[in-house]
Amino acid sequence: MKKTAKGKGHAGHGKAEKAPHAATPPAPPQTSPFKDRQAAGRALAKKAPLRENSAWRAAMRQHDPIDLLIESSKGRIEHLVPIRYGRMLANPFAFYRGSAAVMAADLSRTPSSGIQVQACGDCHAVNFGGFATPERRIVFDINDFDETSAAPWEWDVKRLVASYVLLGRYRNFSLDDTRECAWRAARAYRKRMLRYAEMSILDIWYDSFDLDELLEEAGNPAMQKKQQKKVKEGTETSSHALEFEKLAVRSRPEPRIRDQPPLIYHVDDERGRHFRDDVAESFRRYKESVLPSVAMLLDRYRLVDVAMKVVGVGSVGTLCAMVLLMSGNGDPLFLQVKEARRSVLEPYAGANPVAHPGERVVRGQRLMQSASDMFLGWLTGAGKGHPNLYVRQLNDVKIKPQIEVAIPSGTKVYARYTGMALARAHCRSGDPVLLAAYMGESEAFEDAMADFAAAYADQAERDHEAMVAAVRAGRIEIRSEA
Repeated sequence: MKKTAKGKGHAGHGKAEKAPHAATPPAPPQTSPFKDRQAAGRALAKKAPLRENSAWRAAMRQHDPIDLLIESSKGRIEHLVPIRYGRMLANPFAFYRGSAAVMAADLSRTPSSGIQVQACGDCHAVNFGGFATPERRIVFDINDFDETSAAPWEWDVKRLVASYVLLGRYRNFSLDDTRECAWRAARAYRKRMLRYAEMSILDIWYDSFDLDELLEEAGNPAMQKKQQKKVKEGTETSSHALEFEKLAVRSRPEPRIRDQPPLIYHVDDERGRHFRDDVAESFRRYKESVLPSVAMLLDRYRLVDVAMKVVGVGSVGTLCAMVLLMSGNGDPLFLQVKEARRSVLEPYAGANPVAHPGERVVRGQRLMQSASDMFLGWLTGAGKGHPNLYVRQLNDVKIKPQIEVAIPSGTKVYARYTGMALARAHCRSGDPVLLAAYMGESEAFEDAMADFAAAYADQAERDHEAMVAAVRAGRIEIRSEA
């Protein structure tokens, strides 16, 4: 594994003046013979060498990152935008998590093989985790698809590997450990793609990763015990019943979501009446987008309360609500209704063919995940502005990475699993034979990606410093959550 020292403005990261999207011949369809697709991948490697994936220099940028952040905040709930900025200001890694729009613009200036897949669009280390399938298995996979769209496959890998360098720096890993986390994510992606190139299409489609295997391999008994306890509680007892005890109060005539301002709150009484009517109509529209069997299941619940909710980092300020439903037997069901906007990838990779942003999110998630939430659906809201929305369960045994206690050994294992999960997700829309032949058998791909990760992490740190300066200058406002 090639190693480089951290430094501002790395030298030798490819040729910035090279056109990032040189015209490439169309890839042969996946119904073509194996040898034809393999030959096409190898020919592409000569036309778009792997080493060019290392390219990032500040001179490649043609925009002000703070301008892009401000632009991406337009149309959000105004009083929540300062909370978004406050979360991003915490450290460079937090900034990175909230600045997918900035990186999408940057990635559009980097070299690409020209192969597009269904991309996540915000593929960083914290957007993976464990969740329960409808069959109550706990799988490990990507779990955030707000920005999903068709885009170059390299963009997801580059965003993922750079996130590990920023995570390693945040947790004060050594230089070697930090680079190795990024390197292992890229290597796992390449090695898994090589394996998929030799598997049957159906076997690839059925492939998934068990969370228990990751936890066991990470070798942290205390963390493993804690996570397994959460998994057991969530599968033996309804996760919605557990959420009810934390998020709701039993009041008359109906239970009520507990206010926790400024992160969970109800709208005022005057607006509330209209808001509730809008939600009831929106809920009816949502049921039209799910499978008939799920719609019949939802008919056994009544809507009892709705509250606004602040989530994530990059999503803060977009419309998001939690909906509490109750069955006739008194069983709770929490759904999350979230605004879907245009993907940050679309200005650079092309408009998504799906016109409704909520449907874009749902289709992308169903395509990329090994198993998806059966309550996924979309709608056009009945309220003011008729927002485009999508719906999922609020929390179904969701296991999130504990970045605050991340250690090098566990993070290297985690990085490997994220690389494998991303490879599997890309195989749903891309050709593993073509991609595997392009990346080849050597370590050139992971070396180039690790170089890019270090260079772009430096850029994210400079952008974070620019945000600090913008706050001091009064250009943007931050707000405490206390």
